[in-house]
Parts: sequence; C-alpha cells; structure tokens
Amino acid sequence: MTEFIIDKALAPKACLLLSHGAGAGANSEFMQQLAKQLTLNNIEVWRFNFTYMQRFIASGKRSLPDKIPQLLQQFCAAIDCCDTSLPKFVAGKSMGGRVASMLPADINILAAFAFGYPFHPPKKQSWRTEHFNQLPRPLFIMQGERDAFGNSDELADKQWPGVTLHWLNDGDHDFKPRVKTGLTQAELIAQTAQFCSRMIDEILLAVK
Repeated sequence: MTEFIIDKALAPKACLLLSHGAGAGANSEFMQQLAKQLTLNNIEVWRFNFTYMQRFIASGKRSLPDKIPQLLQQFCAAIDCCDTSLPKFVAGKSMGGRVASMLPADINILAAFAFGYPFHPPKKQSWRTEHFNQLPRPLFIMQGERDAFGNSDELADKQWPGVTLHWLNDGDHDFKPRVKTGLTQAELIAQTAQFCSRMIDEILLAVK
C-alpha cells in the first residue's frame, strides 16, 4: 500500500499525484515548497516515495533508483491507491516527471506535469525524449532556463506534439535563479504552481 503525504487545499479543484526526483524524496524542501504553493492554487497534492527511496528512509542506506519499468509500476500502484473523487493529474520532479510522462494510456489521468525534466544527463547528449511523439495525454514541462539537464538554448529549436514548455527565468534544475536577477527560488516555485493551476483550469474546462 502506497503511503502518501497529503497536502489539502481549502477548495480543491483537482488532485495532483507528485513524485520525487532521483536523489531527494517526497518530503524534501523543494517538494514541500511546491506542494504548499499548489495547495494555495486549490490543488490537492498527494506526495509519495518510490520503493527505493522508502528503503533509504527506513534503513539509511542509499541505493540507485529502480529501473524505469519498476518505477512505472510503482507510480501506477500509487494512482490506484489514491482514493479521491477529484480529477486526477500526475507530476514529478526531474526523474519523477519523466516517469509521469511515460504512464500508459489506459491510466485514468488527465495530464502530466514535469518540474525540471531531465532531457539528458548534464554534459551528455543522450536525450530522453523518444516517447514524446506518442504521448497519450498532454505533458507540461516547467524548466529553468539554465537547467543542466536541458537549457533554453538547447531546446530553442525543439518541439513535440502534446508537449508544452514553460520557462522559468534564470532557474537551474531546482528552480534557483542567480542573485543578480533579483528573483528567488520561492518566487519561481510560486510561478510554477500558478502555471500548473492555469493549465489544470483549461483542461477541466475542456472536459466539461
């Protein structure tokens, strides 16, 4: 049974299942900040850990993430365990966003969100976008302009059907801008949540 950290909203319009990145779990500072901002935008958030992260939390022994097929099974199991009548969306930070984007078509979710998509490993050109031309549902990616896993210059001439890229000014992979911009990570995370809320509104309006 998947264990969830549930962040309630005062007037929830949707439920977002939120998975973590490769190195930090569902209760990391980034995930907490993001969940708080999403709830302020009337989105109920269900955070969960993949199995390898649960093992690390329990034992203190760090291990590599499971392979993508196993992570997909675990994400599907989390969706099955998510007991809510709200419209369901899925999301993930980095690796978790990649897994969310790969969920099969028969899963009852309306769209996927990725926070800092890992387009390729830093300083390597092995792209992780082979499935983007066959997405079964809309994919919204919020990406820092300086993200080492895929920056705005590298992606300027790339587009895929069903993929919407939203750029965060001067953000890195964790949405941290440089001091000289006058912006903060908290502001970019708030912008991220607002963008998610607008996209969810559009989708809910379309399916009415």
